[in-house]
Amino acid sequence: MQMRLKACLRHYGAGVAVAGAALVAAGIGTAVAVEPEAATTAPPDDTIVSIIGDRANGFGIEYYDGSAIYPPTGSEARAECGEYDQRLARVRCRTDVRTWYRDLTDFKVALDWAHAS
Repeated sequence: MQMRLKACLRHYGAGVAVAGAALVAAGIGTAVAVEPEAATTAPPDDTIVSIIGDRANGFGIEYYDGSAIYPPTGSEARAECGEYDQRLARVRCRTDVRTWYRDLTDFKVALDWAHAS
């Protein structure tokens, strides 16, 4: 029985040593991963940091460099689309406007979710 106990302890000791080495290696890997250069560099100036507003009242898109753009409201965009002479051009314009506002709404929700976490 003592032989079995010694074998178990040796096996256990080897397992602990391997696990300890793995934890130390993981700790070194984590220490290296926590200290990347990307954490100290700023994002590009044209990175969108916030989208405010809605389709009815208009959106505001704010960038990392502090600048902002304000696309027209939905009714203004539809009115501009109505100025096209050809029907196909008006339909294409309205489709682009709907797609643009749908994507802005989805992006706003995604940014809000990302900022909350």
